[in-house]
Amino acid sequence: PGYLYLVLHGIDVSKGKAQFATRDVDFFVGRNYLVTIHDGESRSIGRLRELCDQHERILGEGPVALLHRIIDTMVDNYRPVAVALEDRIEKLEEHAMAGRTQMVQQVLKVKRELATMRRVLIPQRDAVGRLARREFPAISDEMAYRFRDVFDHLVRLSEEAIMFQDRMTGVLEV
Repeated sequence: PGYLYLVLHGIDVSKGKAQFATRDVDFFVGRNYLVTIHDGESRSIGRLRELCDQHERILGEGPVALLHRIIDTMVDNYRPVAVALEDRIEKLEEHAMAGRTQMVQQVLKVKRELATMRRVLIPQRDAVGRLARREFPAISDEMAYRFRDVFDHLVRLSEEAIMFQDRMTGVLEV
């Protein structure tokens, strides 16, 4: 009672690597505070920290609004990874159609990444969906509306991951 506890996964892409990893970010949100706990650096939190230094009004919006901004930024960071995966899938499909062989390792690697993305995105989608439905007293109608937008992005990303996995199954069949 008195606070909301949430765990989400930020995406971490190392420069020069095609693969990605995720990092847990724990959030504690109370009436007048937001605490995050995470290993290492978080691009999303770092970016918001810089914005807060530049624009005092951001902190004045309250802890739930700050939570929303962080989550929105975290979810936005998934888009470039999804685009890169789709590009890799298209190349694999082209290679398969051209009759290239010895693609099994590449296909399996992409399939593992897609499975990881699905395992991360679907629970996050559900958690943010609960915020969007105002299941918690700390979430106002205005904030629920903002969380709906993030929820919609997570729905699209999770549906893309499922669709990409289906496409990868087709690549192996060619």
